[in-house]
Amino acid sequence: MPIAPERIVPAELMDVYAKVDRGERLSLEDGVRLWEHPNLTAVAHLANIVRERKHGAKTFFVRNQHINYTNICNKFCKFCSFYAKKGGPDPYEMSIEEVKRRLEWHRDAEITEVHMVGGINPRLPYQYYMDLVRAVKETLPGVHVKAFTAIEIEEIARVGKTTHEQALRDLIEAGLDSLPGGGIEVLSDRVHRELFGKKLDGEGWKSVARAAAKLGLTQYATLLYGHIETTFERVDHLRQLRELQDETGHFVCFTPLSFHPEATDLEHIQGPTGFTDLRAIAVSRLMLDNFDHLKSFWIMNTPEVTQAALWFGADDADGLVHEYEITYKDGEFGNKKQVLNYANMVRMIEEAGRVPVERDSLYREIVRESQPGPRSRTLTPVAVVR
Repeated sequence: MPIAPERIVPAELMDVYAKVDRGERLSLEDGVRLWEHPNLTAVAHLANIVRERKHGAKTFFVRNQHINYTNICNKFCKFCSFYAKKGGPDPYEMSIEEVKRRLEWHRDAEITEVHMVGGINPRLPYQYYMDLVRAVKETLPGVHVKAFTAIEIEEIARVGKTTHEQALRDLIEAGLDSLPGGGIEVLSDRVHRELFGKKLDGEGWKSVARAAAKLGLTQYATLLYGHIETTFERVDHLRQLRELQDETGHFVCFTPLSFHPEATDLEHIQGPTGFTDLRAIAVSRLMLDNFDHLKSFWIMNTPEVTQAALWFGADDADGLVHEYEITYKDGEFGNKKQVLNYANMVRMIEEAGRVPVERDSLYREIVRESQPGPRSRTLTPVAVVR
């Protein structure tokens, strides 16, 4: 017998429960209340209603590899530990041949998605970005290339002396399949001025997103939380994304990203707790009614928090994540594992009481004809879950 909502949801949130139960859109004020309410169990219950309405017990994951092609950057964002600086990481920029070698390293992992982002390196010419995408397609035919934040698209257009739209057209011709969601961090003019004022502002980021949508590019979205942003700014970020999705309809997934202060200009700040990570997942799921999928990025919030997040609104556990270096390299700042193999991913999801479903980048389910292993190669997209 279902548990009566009154036993889980306090009286002061029953109006929000009624909206969730009817499938109605929550207001900005509702989102702020949910982020600030001390009863996280109640917020999780509301988010799980939406999660299970959309996807039941399914939890998606992808076989992916990250390529961070350069750490040279002229934006000097205060929250970033990745870019080359005095006392920090040594500068590098990958040659096309180096990118190909890195792709070969993980060929046996049967990668279906390559996620490429990097610093804003003004020395890289326009053709480099085209060659980068082509190199991935040549090395791993059929792989989905998810690459370049809106900030990078701005730079690519600048060096090519062209428009965002033309730069995107050229990248699509080279093999680009979708745009990742990073770059804007928080859609707040105040946070932009204080932390990443040299990058595109919110309106500039939206302009690139609109150009990509016009060309039919699939897109993803994120929120970097746990630094100097306020509760209102977090929820307003979600509101703005929701409105942009109403307009374009091209976002397939949203990922809250947990800020890590280590080795940044903000290392004096205490980073988010698991409690905050779970609340970010839950409130995002409730506010973003027009986003089909919500991801818990285990690299940033740990596999353990991701397991719990599957009951707080998340239906996606990201992927195997080879070679991720944006937040920290493998082994830095303690034992923070950078790779889950297929068996560990499945186990992580099943231990949480959910059903693991391998997907491609467009959330089509993948069924393998043989038992998953290092040499099984047949992939069959069987359904689009949208």
